[in-house]
Amino acid sequence: MASQKEVKRYLAYWFQLGKKVIVGNSGEALLPKSVIVGDRYSDEFEECWRKITSQESGDCYLEGTRETIAELLTPDWEMFPCARCTMPVPMRNVGMPAELCPCNDLPGWPNMEVPLPRNPVNSQLQLKTIRDRLLLLENGQSSHD
Repeated sequence: MASQKEVKRYLAYWFQLGKKVIVGNSGEALLPKSVIVGDRYSDEFEECWRKITSQESGDCYLEGTRETIAELLTPDWEMFPCARCTMPVPMRNVGMPAELCPCNDLPGWPNMEVPLPRNPVNSQLQLKTIRDRLLLLENGQSSHD
């Protein structure tokens, strides 16, 4: 089952490439200008997420796909990397897979010369992890001397 966290990540990645979410009831296209702010998703992205997952919005789907966001949040779907571009794509865990990857209509994609979409990163936590590994290596080498 695709968790809420995985579906949110899926949308965040595709938003970073300019894909929009179409809101079923209004036909409105959502695309936050900012998706990530430091170690978290932006307020604008979070507001889009609330709107997308609201019952009042109806069926919302990522541009270029046929699966609704509500469907992706059911146990029938999981997220896997696209075989072509490695971006997250939904796959049914029973039955037929999604018909298309959202990358199918992005000209020039995949492009390994530009930064790939990413998750929010806690830089302080990452630096602490690196520091701790270096300290372990240093202590391990000094005990062998």
